[in-house]
Amino acid sequence: VQLQASGGGLAQAGGSLRLSCAASGRTSSIYGMGWFRQVPGKEREFVAVIGWGSGVTYYSDSVKGRFIISRDNAQNTVNLQMNSLNPEDTAVYFCASDPNFVDWRTRTPDYWGQGTLVTVSS
Repeated sequence: VQLQASGGGLAQAGGSLRLSCAASGRTSSIYGMGWFRQVPGKEREFVAVIGWGSGVTYYSDSVKGRFIISRDNAQNTVNLQMNSLNPEDTAVYFCASDPNFVDWRTRTPDYWGQGTLVTVSS
């Protein structure tokens, strides 16, 4: 599976951004698809994931209630609507997928795309 992320950029605190991730290749093998983020010098952090068939969602506590993950199975795309952004959301966001698991709060997915930078100014 190949993953292509887009939509990063600059936002002001309190603003919104929307990330997209397009999957190609063996998309029929996708079980979960979602996002991690990483700040330089820190570990990669789980953000959100959605079950490709079930639509079940999981969010990290830090983004719950502000971010919304959705999928478009026909377009093989996952979107992350990020609202009420704050400077602590500044990071490189990575799209990921996994053929077997959707609860990424405790497991690391197998496939990764390139990152897209999100910068939130105060």
